[in-house]
Amino acid sequence: MTSLPVAAEISTELRDDLHELYRGLHAAPELSMQEHRTAALIEQRMSALGWETTIVGGTGVAAVLRNGEGPVVGFRADTDALPLREDTGLAYASTATGTLPDGTAVPVMHACGHDFHVTSAIGAATLLTADRGSWAGTVVLVFQPGEETSEGAAAMVADGLWDRVPRPEVVFGQHVWPGRTGTVDVRPGPAMAMADSWKVTVRGRGGHGSQPENTIDPVVLAAHMVVRIQSIVSREVNPQRAAVVTIASFHAGLKENIIPASAEFTVNVRNLDAGVREKVLAALRRVITAEAQASGAPDPTIEELYTFPLLYNDPDATERLTAALSDALGPDKVIEAAPRMGSEDFGHLPEAIGVPGVYWFFGGMPDEVIDGTEPVPTNHSPHFAPVIEPTLTTGITAAHAAIMSRVRR
Repeated sequence: MTSLPVAAEISTELRDDLHELYRGLHAAPELSMQEHRTAALIEQRMSALGWETTIVGGTGVAAVLRNGEGPVVGFRADTDALPLREDTGLAYASTATGTLPDGTAVPVMHACGHDFHVTSAIGAATLLTADRGSWAGTVVLVFQPGEETSEGAAAMVADGLWDRVPRPEVVFGQHVWPGRTGTVDVRPGPAMAMADSWKVTVRGRGGHGSQPENTIDPVVLAAHMVVRIQSIVSREVNPQRAAVVTIASFHAGLKENIIPASAEFTVNVRNLDAGVREKVLAALRRVITAEAQASGAPDPTIEELYTFPLLYNDPDATERLTAALSDALGPDKVIEAAPRMGSEDFGHLPEAIGVPGVYWFFGGMPDEVIDGTEPVPTNHSPHFAPVIEPTLTTGITAAHAAIMSRVRR
């Protein structure tokens, strides 16, 4: 088994308390921008530690600990969960349900590890509170809602986050992922992709399935769009540039002998370069519009669902952070990662005030899973179940080390 990191002096009593906190968060997940119970729990825990707390952005919590003159450091942990039925078999597995904005009732699961993020941040805050003599300055913890829908960071900024708490000189963040537990991955420069999601509504002319000549079939039309879209990356994007276009939902009709009047699909675009992003989005609009015209159909409606910014790690701040993580965890536990095509709204927080941001990943899977023959469950899988230890100790140690790298006396 992977050994525990030793830099964070976490007592047995504190570790047991944090394990209980984590299990409770995992068993009671809440959907994006609906994290009322989670926010109340965070406020209670942080207030009990003596931190100043305030609700920002609806269900976000900002917590501040002032400890004399010195740098101001920000650290973000996201709090929301996903509309997914858990299938981990854990004793503390979620059976919670929630309601999407459109009124759909859904199961809810912490399938992306945000429960680890909250617990790690509270653990690091507990260490900072208990050892004020070793550091000086101000720490701002941002417990952010709505990461999964790219709403939360923007909502907190729009609600005056950086006018209501001290402005940091740097903002840190981290994410658990299905890497080897006890390790962290970090890289300078572009670290996670920009992302855009659209809902496309294709309109035709409905009618009886036996009389297609009197209709404009939106299912066939939308299917042509879906197939043609697949060639955008392979034929219009430089092979040395990264881009991903995914169509993961397609809905049309109610009965096999009725040609419907409309069809609907969603498209998700990810890339690491603003120029590539604009080229792909323009190509999508061109293909969608042209296919409709070719079928004699009205112009489709394109609804922009959400946009994630590029997650960019400031090179100088990343170098400094990497040294701190290496000291805390051991240089063999710190890996320079390749850019990920997943997306994050973390970048809104440092960008809003023009300061560096650094974001890294910490592993959550034990050796026997990583080295086994079965596929490793990933984030957003109903089977995603990072082991509590040494994952949580790693998350706490990394968060504490990052903050202390700026405020240590």
